[in-house]
Amino acid sequence: MLRHLDIRDLLIIDRLELDFQPGLNVLTGETGAGKSILLDSLGFVLGWRGRADLVRSGAEQGEVTAVFELADDHPARAVLEEAGISAEDELILRRVNRADGRKTAWINDRRASGDVLRALSETLIELHGQQDDRGLLNPRVHRQLLDAFGGLENKLANTRAAWRTLSSVQKSLSEAHEKMVAAQAEEEFLRHAVEELDQLDPQPGEEPELDKRRRMMQAAEKIGDDIQRAHQALGSGEGAEARLGDALRWLEGVVDQAGDSLDDPISFVGRAMAELSDAIAGVETAMEQLQYNPHELELVEERLFAIRGLARKHNVQPEELGAFADSLRNRLQALDAGAEQIAELEAGLREAETAYEQAAQSLHDARMKASKMLDTAMGKELAPLKMDRAVFTTQIDEGAPGPDGFDRVTFTVATNPGAPSGPLNKIASGGELSRFLLALKVCLTRDAEGLTMIFDEIDRGVGGATADAVGRRLQALAKDGQVLVVTHSPQVAALGGHHWRVQKSVNDGMTRSTVVPLSSGDRVDELARMISGDTITEAARAAAQELLNG
Repeated sequence: MLRHLDIRDLLIIDRLELDFQPGLNVLTGETGAGKSILLDSLGFVLGWRGRADLVRSGAEQGEVTAVFELADDHPARAVLEEAGISAEDELILRRVNRADGRKTAWINDRRASGDVLRALSETLIELHGQQDDRGLLNPRVHRQLLDAFGGLENKLANTRAAWRTLSSVQKSLSEAHEKMVAAQAEEEFLRHAVEELDQLDPQPGEEPELDKRRRMMQAAEKIGDDIQRAHQALGSGEGAEARLGDALRWLEGVVDQAGDSLDDPISFVGRAMAELSDAIAGVETAMEQLQYNPHELELVEERLFAIRGLARKHNVQPEELGAFADSLRNRLQALDAGAEQIAELEAGLREAETAYEQAAQSLHDARMKASKMLDTAMGKELAPLKMDRAVFTTQIDEGAPGPDGFDRVTFTVATNPGAPSGPLNKIASGGELSRFLLALKVCLTRDAEGLTMIFDEIDRGVGGATADAVGRRLQALAKDGQVLVVTHSPQVAALGGHHWRVQKSVNDGMTRSTVVPLSSGDRVDELARMISGDTITEAARAAAQELLNG
């Protein structure tokens, strides 16, 4: 529970220290005295998002420190453990807001983020403000409140997970259908192109080889005669080979008479004959290559032009036709596989739909059970609030499926016997809404342990015996915990175990707000002021004393 609140240089507060107690803590004061500033300050140290201009005019920074007492099993300890912060029996939160807007927070002297503060705040404080009745008027919030009351977090998480899976499968199936439609639009082209490429079957390096062969056959007739004459000049008979052979025999025939003077010439002629033999063999090979069938040239040209034509058709290089054909085959395979994928996705969709329907139905059944429990609990809470004739009903209708199931939840009420029930905003008055809110919050937080509940003018719109009933319900609620109430009702204030007055003063042109604890005598005067206004009469004091006496 909240034990201490220290506020420095925030708005019109220069320095304020408050020590809160278990039970019902009451804050009163005139409108504009600064009661809302206390709530703003507490929200600031808890990381709540609120107004930005908190720093008091002329100050460099504003600061709030809040001290909470933690029981051994307090749920805040789990948040601290996850954040890596040691948990003591006392939890100290401190947050600074500099004039330039920068904010820094500490938890037990460890720097902390706003996210950790907000996670802690959910286990420490439950705030019910003047605008909370808007939640009662919002059917979407009704469903959230019912789920919280019924403890349906796990079933809600299962439904949301099933919805995510269903949405994902639906998206994948839609994308697969779109791809299939696009692929089918070019299916005829793909199959024709692949068939054409498969028939031609171009091979790597084939186009330059065909071009080379074509050029050679085209030139064969022109160069063939010259190569033939060269072969005759080099070859036997009257050719160079025969002459060199004769020369070698003549030299070898006289080598004995010439001594060693012919050794080198004979060696040179021998090497020349060997080189000449290689030349003749090369020329003969060339002659064989130049021999062609005119029909072969026609076939080579036909295939060469077919390869080049197909490359131009598909805007690729001839060397790339093989890889291009592979890419077209892959697209065809994807088209064929797309039908299988769609069939698999459709089967998965049916499974996802079934899983979602089962999860949503289970959540619906749990909500129906929780709604009856909530209606019963609300009936018990409304009677002490002078609304024993009112009938609160949680109405559940079928709505559009979504991540939170298919239920539409609406809180309805009949305030008088025999009157038709209807939505709260159409049936309940302002004072009735406040009491419905109080009763609902009591039901929702019944099992919350170690939670400090704050009610900001929950009693507005009610007075007399009804206000007394509201105060007594708050008093009972605070019996085993801690409740802070900001109120303008003397009946509620009189039931507080601890009473503070928020007051505003102007000194040296500066407006300051402060909070003072009230003694028994001071409480009489404060309650008398709340009863009669600025002029406190003896009758008002007597009435105030009577309220305090109960």
